[in-house]
Amino acid sequence: MDVTMINPILEAFVSIVPQLGFQKVEKKGISLKGSILTYQGVLINIGVVGPLKGAVLIGMDLDSAKQFASKMMMGMEVPELDSLAQSAISEMGNMVCANACTNFAKVGIDGLDISPPTLLIGNDGQVRLAVSEVLVVNLTVDGILVNVYCGLYK
Repeated sequence: MDVTMINPILEAFVSIVPQLGFQKVEKKGISLKGSILTYQGVLINIGVVGPLKGAVLIGMDLDSAKQFASKMMMGMEVPELDSLAQSAISEMGNMVCANACTNFAKVGIDGLDISPPTLLIGNDGQVRLAVSEVLVVNLTVDGILVNVYCGLYK
């Protein structure tokens, strides 16, 4: 896994979330994981095809997803992650990844395309990616813990 592949994604994340009403994005840590990811709560899966292939995933626990959706929906109370809240969270993933494609083009990786977001919800869920290593960046967005997973290869 080329660590520089995460930079256009992180730049997109830092650029997009303030447009959704958030104030502060902080990087808390970075790690490398294998191809199997275990998650609790919500995982947004967006496929990437073109010169780079694989997936970008954004994960958070269920309470964090409700807080995130609430902020995106102008402070509307989100007692459960209903279809409207799920749509908001998915759209955030879509916006981040579309912006990341633009950022990749700026560094000479043109022709990337993304799939519509797939939202996975559950406890002790597992996802197996088609890469041997996944780069994980732990962030907080206005105090909400968010994990960004980059499983891309050339």
